[in-house]
Amino acid sequence: MSANLASIHIYPLKSCAPVALDEAVVQTRGLAGDRRWMIVDADDRFVTGRQQPRLTLIRAKTDGDALHLAAPGMPDLRVDAPRAGRRVASEVWGAPVNPLLAADDAHAWISTYLGAACRLVHMDDACVRPMQAKYDGKYGRPGDEVSFADGFPLLLISQAALDALNDRLAAPVPMQRFRPNLVVAGTAPHAEDGWKRIRVGAIEFDVLKACVRCVFTTVDFSRGAFAPDGEPLRTLIKYRRGPDGVTFGQNLIPRGRGTIARGDAVEVLA
Repeated sequence: MSANLASIHIYPLKSCAPVALDEAVVQTRGLAGDRRWMIVDADDRFVTGRQQPRLTLIRAKTDGDALHLAAPGMPDLRVDAPRAGRRVASEVWGAPVNPLLAADDAHAWISTYLGAACRLVHMDDACVRPMQAKYDGKYGRPGDEVSFADGFPLLLISQAALDALNDRLAAPVPMQRFRPNLVVAGTAPHAEDGWKRIRVGAIEFDVLKACVRCVFTTVDFSRGAFAPDGEPLRTLIKYRRGPDGVTFGQNLIPRGRGTIARGDAVEVLA
């Protein structure tokens, strides 16, 4: 069975709708344009779809250094990436991060849409978030970085894993419920659980840790609301629960830079 890269996804604004790409540039922090923007509340705490499921209805796209925002009932907005100004002392799951504040019109747009005082922040090159800050050196190497993603630069899931899950569900769910960056076809279900190192195209990745899933998987992206049946998490608990929790997919870190594209071969190295 020949594994290949079936799809590529980025999320320019943390917790926003996914953007499908034909190819992507792999950087130290993950895919270019992936989760370099984030929303913080009035106390500078990061905000995700776990607290605000309507974030999944925001369509965010990047154009050079600018972010374009669109959402139901809201005018479209272009936000230029800040190059200077005030930094915010925030964190993502306990890992400190000091992004730049965007312009006031971006804060007003986000606050109006969510119905709560919020601000938009940007991760520029000088905003460094060490990956090991959360894991005390357990995963990766000194100097490894991550974007505003929950814990690791990329997430990979096999298409067969989703197919096996949907065979157990009364109503199938789309892959977007799990917010992967890379979807791999041509494998057995959950084959990725046994991988330690892979090559996608010409770029190698370390496979670091299974992704522990939470209530965010129950957000229906078509409505921007939690699914009343609690699926797919309710079913996953029955067969994917382990010592660390319910897992689905694997977290990666790149060990090279360059471009990957849909259809690239995925080779298991270890």
